[in-house]
Amino acid sequence: MKFLKFTPFLLLFAVLLTSCSSVKVASDYDREANFNDYKSYAFFKPGIDKADISDLDKKRILRAIEAEMQKKGFIKSENPDLLVSIFTKTNENINIYQNNYPHWGYGWGWSPWYWGSGFNTVNRTSEGTLYIDLIDSEDKELVWQGMGTAALASEVNKKQERINEIVARIMEKYPPGQDK
Repeated sequence: MKFLKFTPFLLLFAVLLTSCSSVKVASDYDREANFNDYKSYAFFKPGIDKADISDLDKKRILRAIEAEMQKKGFIKSENPDLLVSIFTKTNENINIYQNNYPHWGYGWGWSPWYWGSGFNTVNRTSEGTLYIDLIDSEDKELVWQGMGTAALASEVNKKQERINEIVARIMEKYPPGQDK
């Protein structure tokens, strides 16, 4: 019987543990673009300025993108092949976990003899979606877009680590057709 009392806590803990570490990613690209032609990049300032996040978070994201682009062999250039832009969306998720057992009484419905230890647990999480756009600098057309959705870190010292993880997972999808 004691195990049944702790089961909701264990379930909630397991859900929170797995939801914090997961990053959902997707990508789309221009099927006619030749990704082997792209060797250099620069950040597209007009697009980045429109991102609705703090300047500190923009810097964190751009540092993470720069590190991933260098890992892929790209060179930052004044005359780039690709322009890198970002935009973001955030939303707050509110989860209510209900636990209305054990109780005594008639069962379903109202009972004058009802008593119990029912409780609700409310969990608020902020979830963000980061879009990374790669734009052909010559044609000014989008050739690749990666998207990552994840729970955001609330502690300042963990933000860069979380952003690095999200950006790395998104950039795993580039170049197209070479998924791990």
